[in-house]
Amino acid sequence: MHHNPIAIDDLSYTYADGTQALSHINLAIAAGERVALVGANGCGKSTLLLHLNGILSPQAGRITVGEYPMVKEHLQTIRNFVGLVFQNPDDQLFMPTVWEDVTFGPMNQGLQGKELLHRCHHCLYAVGLDPEKYASRNPDNLSGGEKQRVAIAGVLAMQPQILVLDEPTAQLDPRSRRQLIELLRQLPMTQLMATHDLDLALDLCDRTIVLSHGQLVCQGPTAQVLSDQTFLQQHHLELPLSYSRPYCQLDHAPVEAKSALPVG
Repeated sequence: MHHNPIAIDDLSYTYADGTQALSHINLAIAAGERVALVGANGCGKSTLLLHLNGILSPQAGRITVGEYPMVKEHLQTIRNFVGLVFQNPDDQLFMPTVWEDVTFGPMNQGLQGKELLHRCHHCLYAVGLDPEKYASRNPDNLSGGEKQRVAIAGVLAMQPQILVLDEPTAQLDPRSRRQLIELLRQLPMTQLMATHDLDLALDLCDRTIVLSHGQLVCQGPTAQVLSDQTFLQQHHLELPLSYSRPYCQLDHAPVEAKSALPVG
């Protein structure tokens, strides 16, 4: 495993209509790290994620995944290395049964027979779905939380070293959200998640990166970044609920609170 499985150097990207989506992004993500990517709508989060497995190609700057620069001849290797879970599982699930969805990626990698069976069973169990109950189900008939789990199982079945998630809780009710947080906490691989859910970031991620108008404006320990109300408001973000609820015992005491004590 590489010390920095993702390295981004001076990445910029402009859409055909002239919108500058990313501007001079520099970022390294360490092995085993969980990182949150936050920012208002249109700040460039999804555009950045789509660069990480080659759906978009860098127009300026460079991306290295593992030891592979993001160029055409390495795309297949990089896509096996980086598993991308889309915001809407309906964009990811396209087969008539759950089992066919989960086996699709590893079959394309050449896996078959018992090995395929074991891996896909294992991945369904890993996301909390019993293969006996779910294998033959049509994904269209599943709840939002179940669909999200099947989408993640299909990505895990390809054994990526990095899991990249775009707004993983956007479609989920509170119970499914809590289950997803516990699932992500248990998965050992490097994780990068774009999210509006700042409490998810606080719960799960060591580090938080703030994007604004395509620029990386701040990065640091999550508790520190997300306790600065003035900074968050400047970038159209709200304090996480666990910081903004008065009179309750905080799981994470806001870091800035210390400096408010009178000196001497």
